[in-house]
Amino acid sequence: MNRTGRNVILVVFDSLRKDCVGLYGAAPWGEVRTPHLNALAAESLVFGRAYPESLPTLPARRAIYTGRRVYPFVNADFRLKGDFAGAPGWGPIPEDQATLAEMFHDAGWRTALIADVYHMFKPSKNYWRGFDQWTFLRGQEKDPYRSGPEPTREDLDYWLPRELQTEQRIAFLRQCLKNMHDRTKEEDYFNARVFAEAARWLEQNRNAERFFLTVESFDPHEPWFVPEHYRRMYDDSGGPQQVLSTYSEIGPMHPDLLRRTQANYSGLVTMCDRWFGHFYEAVANMGLLDKTLLVVTSDHGHSIGDKGYLGKRGYPSDPSVYDIPLLVRHPDGRGAGRRSDAIVQHHDLAAEMLGFAGVKPPGLVDGKPFFEEALAGGQMRDHATVGWGAGVTVITRRWFYNSKVDGTAPFLFDLTTAQPYERNVADQNPEVVHGLYAEALKDAGGSYPDYLIAMARNQKDAPGCSALAARPL
Repeated sequence: MNRTGRNVILVVFDSLRKDCVGLYGAAPWGEVRTPHLNALAAESLVFGRAYPESLPTLPARRAIYTGRRVYPFVNADFRLKGDFAGAPGWGPIPEDQATLAEMFHDAGWRTALIADVYHMFKPSKNYWRGFDQWTFLRGQEKDPYRSGPEPTREDLDYWLPRELQTEQRIAFLRQCLKNMHDRTKEEDYFNARVFAEAARWLEQNRNAERFFLTVESFDPHEPWFVPEHYRRMYDDSGGPQQVLSTYSEIGPMHPDLLRRTQANYSGLVTMCDRWFGHFYEAVANMGLLDKTLLVVTSDHGHSIGDKGYLGKRGYPSDPSVYDIPLLVRHPDGRGAGRRSDAIVQHHDLAAEMLGFAGVKPPGLVDGKPFFEEALAGGQMRDHATVGWGAGVTVITRRWFYNSKVDGTAPFLFDLTTAQPYERNVADQNPEVVHGLYAEALKDAGGSYPDYLIAMARNQKDAPGCSALAARPL
């Protein structure tokens, strides 16, 4: 097939829960409005069983950008100056691994990255490698974008209730408020700027014969600052807000405070959808839809107080974090309005996009093209293995398994039951536990790095875990 003019656009949201995209259903606290993504679903093949490969932020993007497995984090215990040890794998893309941008560039595609995910641009990082243009929109989180003015005590108390304040959270919030000091309108917010800049890139590069564009929106990752009218869609009460993730059990958090937290997250999701719609209209108005593959996904989700936790973690893992949205819009309309239950992971995205464009990778790609097989109703994988720190998760059609990488303290949930996550059934199914751990070990290449085993042994067992020690049969 002649691939001339076949463009590829990859859109990645950070911390976008699958059940907070309306086309997938509703969150535990109610439906979140995403009309533009819902409309895209009618033009796309929608995947209901998509999962990360490794987590969190940077390991996920390594897998997406290279098509290579990051798990089990071999040579990945990074301690880089100017950064924090976010998790195993939290580092640059290895120099011996080609990136999607490099592969497309070398094959004659014009490449660009529009992003506000500041972790990708920190010292020692190289996630912009291979892009003809990379635009970093600064100011998210603790990016040292501005040194003043200092927020007032009233500002701090408004955005984070005193009962949740710690020295670390206050330091985080101070930098966030400095960075956003002069926002006066919706267009000043990050997701609006990212998608407006991406639309501008399309306008400025209309003479490109073919292009590969990656659009990275750090929203709806916390902090959940959002214009008030979006929050009021989900909670019309006044008073102080709550925009940070505590990464802890919510404990006795007041129901009103939890509702405001969920409302701010939901509002930010709806705002992301609104500005994605702006970008999608630009693609349509420039006549690009009939020659562009559009892939929309997330790196992971986030627990927003459901099951008593506010944050994300690799052990114990939870579907609110591990289930991700994935929509693939084919320029020829193939698969439009259809759903697939094929198991797909992040590292498969690179294989699919390269295959669509007819670009041959220069070396190994661990992912597998999935669109054609999914369209035919086939199953490319029988399970997904997801690594995060010293925890590993294996998901099949029936089972959701999670344990530490040494096989201890496992959880096993039966997805065929009405309330699968209400009961850990590991003790009743030891053979299943052994089998799924064996799959995790096999996908790790047969062993784990010593530092990862040491992490697992030093990590506390999670409440409700089984005393069963999984070992391969």
